Amino acid sequence: MEPKDYIVSKIEGEYAYLKDLATNGELFIALALLPEGTDVGTKLHYEMFEYEIIK
Repeated sequence: MEPKDYIVSKIEGEYAYLKDLATNGELFIALALLPEGTDVGTKLHYEMFEYEIIK
């Protein structure tokens, strides 16, 4: 998969909605797969099956 950048747009229970910053598409993913400290408004970089918080 190619690298992508997201922003967390919403959290519902144990799941987060990620908005793709390039395409405005939305992804629904379990919070357990995201870095500790992820919250609404957090920017994430996805590459090599890992998410990391970016500033």
